[in-house]
Amino acid sequence: MGFRIQKLIHGVGLTAVLLAGLAGSVLASDCADDRVDLRGDWGSARFSVEIADDDKSRGQGLMHRKSMAMSTGMLFIYPRPQHAAFWMRNTLIALDMIFLDATGRVVRVHENAIPLDETTIDGGNGVLAVLEINAGLSKAVGISVGSQLRHPSFSQEIAIWPCSGD
Repeated sequence: MGFRIQKLIHGVGLTAVLLAGLAGSVLASDCADDRVDLRGDWGSARFSVEIADDDKSRGQGLMHRKSMAMSTGMLFIYPRPQHAAFWMRNTLIALDMIFLDATGRVVRVHENAIPLDETTIDGGNGVLAVLEINAGLSKAVGISVGSQLRHPSFSQEIAIWPCSGD
């Protein structure tokens, strides 16, 4: 898998974020279980993801990990839209949490969750999935409310960005 520079980063001490894909390939390729594609007025991005889709894996999340590669993340998937709230207990990596509705639309972004903090991070109601990535990346890339994410776990009949289309 190739890499490309997606966007210059300001404020996170890096010159660029390397995200998977060659120019244009994020928009042209189909979905895969082990990655998510995001798009918005800011452009597009791709992250390789681990899936947390049952109570045990969602409960474990990214706890006890000392690092995570820049172009990776974890996608938490619920069986149906619900109220979602997270905390950072036993999580050693600062994270951005991207909350998504059933269509794959970003409904909230929580930036820079503090490692080991047990304060509740409320994603709100109607959340079907949450993408966790390294802290600072959502701002650096431009991911914001209204951005779109695609992944095969979303119902393709209602997905704002279905797997088979642009």
